[in-house]
Amino acid sequence: MHGPAVPGWLLVALCAASGAYCLVRMRSCAGEAGRAAGGEAVMGFGMAAMAVPAAVVAPPAWAWLVYAAVFGGAGLRVLWAARASPGGAGGAHHLHHLIGSLAMVYMAWAMSPPAPGGHGAHSGAGGVPLLTGVLLVYFAVFVLRTGSRLVPVPAAAGGPAPAWGARPELALACRVSMGVAMLAMLVTV
Repeated sequence: MHGPAVPGWLLVALCAASGAYCLVRMRSCAGEAGRAAGGEAVMGFGMAAMAVPAAVVAPPAWAWLVYAAVFGGAGLRVLWAARASPGGAGGAHHLHHLIGSLAMVYMAWAMSPPAPGGHGAHSGAGGVPLLTGVLLVYFAVFVLRTGSRLVPVPAAAGGPAPAWGARPELALACRVSMGVAMLAMLVTV
């Protein structure tokens, strides 16, 4: 990611903390919720790695290939999971994970070094403005929609409190923070 060092490190911390919480959530949840939390952990740690300021730690020229392979693989895994459980609310969540994975592949491509001579598939000029704009709108709507669900509601009296890693409001907060991080990263493309 290109830009000043302090916001970059704050973004690294936010993404790494979200990834760490998703690992805790993965261990606390079973079935599809645990697998989704694992995918979110990969996304959080991958975003943290991509957000390291280039002025501080310059990534090697081949790093974008690794990012593209990791997030391309995550996208394929999401497609496989969506195939196994079509429809319902899980389908929308799979679609969001797929869009997030493809957005990360796109950003990896946009941060790739320019082709020799500045011609060919990528000339080092950044991303495609229309695609970047569409992704910015998507993640802005996602953040606002998911953030609106964070408004507190009265808790049911007498029921046991869920495990720390399985608290729904923390999972929503994690998704909102990663959505905001995605917006910040897309703005730099």
